[in-house]
Amino acid sequence: MSENMFAIKDPYFAAAQEDRSAPRTRVSIPATMRISGGRGFQTVIHDLSLSGFCGAAINRLQPGTICWLTLPGIEALQGEVIWWDNSLVGCAFDKLLSPIVHDNVLSRYQSPSMFRTVC
Repeated sequence: MSENMFAIKDPYFAAAQEDRSAPRTRVSIPATMRISGGRGFQTVIHDLSLSGFCGAAINRLQPGTICWLTLPGIEALQGEVIWWDNSLVGCAFDKLLSPIVHDNVLSRYQSPSMFRTVC
């Protein structure tokens, strides 16, 4: 799915696009995150792009920390913590997510009620 085909009626969408290398799409995906040298923990991914994600992380995570994100049906993706704020963590993938994988994930987890088709 192309980001040009959908628009969100939400100021969050516009704010999430600023200073990003790729557009982010709001989702709700159960996943597992593991910090380098630590045990994996359950999380929910709140937005996803080709270059990174935002998810739930109750414990403070330091910027620069290496992590691995495992989405259902996909091998673990290496990333780096960029920020942590009030139980949310923003991470950048080590390698860009394949557009095919990205679109497949969005087709399974994106809420159609949050989008409208743009002519």
